[in-house]
Amino acid sequence: MIQFFIPGEPPTATAQQKGFSRKTGTWYKTAELREAEQKYMAYANEARPATPMEGPVQLMVSFWFTAKNGHKPGEPKTSRPDTDNMVKLLKDVLTRCGFWNDDAQVASEHVSKYWSDVPGIRVKVLSWEKR
Repeated sequence: MIQFFIPGEPPTATAQQKGFSRKTGTWYKTAELREAEQKYMAYANEARPATPMEGPVQLMVSFWFTAKNGHKPGEPKTSRPDTDNMVKLLKDVLTRCGFWNDDAQVASEHVSKYWSDVPGIRVKVLSWEKR
């Protein structure tokens, strides 16, 4: 099992938020998306396994946002961004960092988002055989 914590307010940029240049006719990553990717890469690289996990993998991610506007720590966050959009960028980064060979190996995932006094992202990756 590998687990790590990415401190700070979770980025709200998602893998789908790319810009399009009419001049070159190509898609590009926005500054916010590049910044989120770099933050994820910095912490993921420190926790990555020596070799990519083989076979099915279970991924558990919880996003913790600073409690505000009357929300209490531990209360589920029901506003945007959507969990499926948030976890896609993280899975892409974990693939590039060598946690597994392909994110299709993620056979089970649990993604949640909450309000908290301590913002950040908790990531846990388990090899299916070692659960």
